[in-house]
Amino acid sequence: MERYKLIKEVGDGTFGSVWRAINKQTGEVVAIKKMKKRYYSWEECVSLREVKSLRRMNHLNIVKLKEVIRESDILYFVFEYMEYNLYQLIKDKEKLFPEADIRNWCFQVFQGLAYMHQRGYFHRDLKPENLLVTKDVIKIADFGLAREIDSQPPYTEYVSTRWYRAPEVLLQSYLYSSKVDMWAMGAIMAELFTLRPLFPGVSEADEIYKICSVIGSPTKDSWADGLHLARDINYQFPQFAGVHLSTLIPSASESAISLMTSLCSWDPSKRPTAAEALQHPFFQSCYYVPPSLRSRSTVARTPPFAGARGASEQQCARKLSGTLSNSKISSNFPSPKLHASMGTGVQRKLDMVNQVSADAYSFICFI
Repeated sequence: MERYKLIKEVGDGTFGSVWRAINKQTGEVVAIKKMKKRYYSWEECVSLREVKSLRRMNHLNIVKLKEVIRESDILYFVFEYMEYNLYQLIKDKEKLFPEADIRNWCFQVFQGLAYMHQRGYFHRDLKPENLLVTKDVIKIADFGLAREIDSQPPYTEYVSTRWYRAPEVLLQSYLYSSKVDMWAMGAIMAELFTLRPLFPGVSEADEIYKICSVIGSPTKDSWADGLHLARDINYQFPQFAGVHLSTLIPSASESAISLMTSLCSWDPSKRPTAAEALQHPFFQSCYYVPPSLRSRSTVARTPPFAGARGASEQQCARKLSGTLSNSKISSNFPSPKLHASMGTGVQRKLDMVNQVSADAYSFICFI
């Protein structure tokens, strides 16, 4: 840690505090997460979900973990630095965000989720505080609750901040999937349009009440499994017909309402996957950008190829599908390097070795 100078604490949570810091050797500004728990072995450190998941992922829209340092039994995560989180932008916003900005942010997050889910992980704690923004780029952060999709249940029921928690989790299901991330994105997307949470419950029961009042109570046709989950815990849904989201979010376009409605479906199987969400008409102006045509400094705003604005949604979907399914990164991703650090008191350091170009997964939205 002697290579870094801590500048300012920018966040404090249950598990650790986050500091803006500078690398004294390179001048690079980084974010350093200092864990509150003591770690007495290196094996304990590298088995953490946050380390295990981020070691396997390298994408433009997933925050980059640069290295992990254990010094005097204190664990530090060194991340790339991002200027804001989405919660800060929403809280400080006086006028509504333009729909073009919301489209750009959501498209990028769905790119990151599609990549993450394809890599075998789901986040479980998506909320505005965990979406980091610098200029036009947004990245998914905080993988402390990330879980492998093929890991064996039961899963813990207490995941994600309540306002973004999927109904199957609220009803204590142990068999939930990556579709919990999609529910959270529906709630976040609605909040971006209104600057207010869509389901601001003050307890788990009140959260379900709020959900029912907005999307209507579940029925045997809309979510039979949910009725079984409720019966198992002696819970009875309040009866509401629900309202059309357009009445609550009048500034949103018809295609935006359509996407949010599908994301906030009671039945997880009826929510789109992240890859399917990217094919939704709401993103019809968003296109794959080959690495050779992308500006590395910012998300480009020029057409990536001739006739791009006239390209169909199906063409964009094919490009996305090919990018994800043809990826070879699973077999090519190297194991992290373990080595002794020369720093006093630092027993071991884990450098994050990322040889897969994030540019291979870059897309843009035209505004």
